[in-house]
Amino acid sequence: MDNETKQAKEKAKTYFHNLFDMRSNMLSYDELRDMMEENTIIHGANMWILMLAILIASIGLNVNSTAVIIGAMLISPLMSGILTIGYSLAIRDLSMLKKAATRFGTQVIISLITSTIYFSLSPLDTATSEMIARTSPTLWDVLIALFGGIAGSIGNTRKKTSNVIPGVAIATALMPPLCTVGYGIATGQANFIFGAFYLFAINTLFIALSALFVTKMLGVPSHRELDAKRQKRINRIITVLIIIAVIPSTLGGAYTVYLSMLERNISSYLDSEFVFADTQLVQSSADNQNRVISVSLVGTQLSDTRISELEDKLADYDLSGYTLHVTQNKSVDGGDGDKVTIALQENTIRKLQEQLDEEIKKNETLSADIAGQVDCTALAKKASAIFTKLTDVRCGLMCGENGSTILLTGTTASPLTDDETESIRNFLKTESGVSEAELQIETLSEDRP
Repeated sequence: MDNETKQAKEKAKTYFHNLFDMRSNMLSYDELRDMMEENTIIHGANMWILMLAILIASIGLNVNSTAVIIGAMLISPLMSGILTIGYSLAIRDLSMLKKAATRFGTQVIISLITSTIYFSLSPLDTATSEMIARTSPTLWDVLIALFGGIAGSIGNTRKKTSNVIPGVAIATALMPPLCTVGYGIATGQANFIFGAFYLFAINTLFIALSALFVTKMLGVPSHRELDAKRQKRINRIITVLIIIAVIPSTLGGAYTVYLSMLERNISSYLDSEFVFADTQLVQSSADNQNRVISVSLVGTQLSDTRISELEDKLADYDLSGYTLHVTQNKSVDGGDGDKVTIALQENTIRKLQEQLDEEIKKNETLSADIAGQVDCTALAKKASAIFTKLTDVRCGLMCGENGSTILLTGTTASPLTDDETESIRNFLKTESGVSEAELQIETLSEDRP
């Protein structure tokens, strides 16, 4: 082997060593220990920051605001305590472990008390999607906590600060589950208490184990050597905790995957088999608990033989055990003699209802924002006092897809001039703060009683 080949190999070896070297830019062992010791001390300021972060996260969950929840997770000081627990386990420093566990346990109790008080006082007691999402942990949450904990542990040992710890705090989501537990306590809902606390426990355990693993990888020396019997006991406890944490989440993850596969198979079955020249599939649903697929068809009726063939096809899509329920071409005579297909009618009504629900939600949100700022009763009185030609004056807000409009209705004995109409419009816009104004002024005829 010539010198050039040897040099090339050495350069490649050095390159890949530098590329994956975990010890580069690392704190010294003494600096790392000092930092972990600091993380075991309970500071008053730290607890105030924790309570404020809990309140912010609780509000974010209460109003279903993802941005607010993320902000609370960035503020939260919970992560450092968990990393210290993992570090102390790795170096076998039981004194540090006790102090870190005491501090972390105190933080958890304060968090639960704060969130429970908030949700007990909050007028909003409906569970939001952000809360519900924290009650069903799966295997994916375990993996997130594991990988996030490894990243956080590596970042925590660097001399230069980075955005790793805040990123891990967001990814592993320690604050929202704790706040959701507080909501469950305040509202007496056990599924929120146990589901959310289980997610919090998973995140805590696997972040701590990740810190233990990284500390070992970095070769941090042990505080003291334990005898084989005691070390074996600690290892056994850790193993049992991992098994207890992983089994339910694994089952939950498996069930999620199972449901996803079922939905995909059902969708594939309907898309592939229910394609006919003169018959259309207008509505479908699946009851996985009772293993029934229901379909509504319009057009030329399918024969019993054809329906039996469709049922036999279920096995080809891994849907053995499911039964097929078909509703087709049930019709009634309309008053004008037209045939009205019930299935098609139901489908049309359902789509219109979905569109209507979306519009109602949009308009309710918009109306709530503006209604709190505009006193329509006072505005009507003021308009009546300024524009004396108007009688029976009423005001209201209208919300549409293009925004909000302030509406004024009333009567007048003689028609308004263009200048008078424009003056009323400008008055309404100025007083209400709404960009659009509409008038509905009725002119009373002279011979009207």
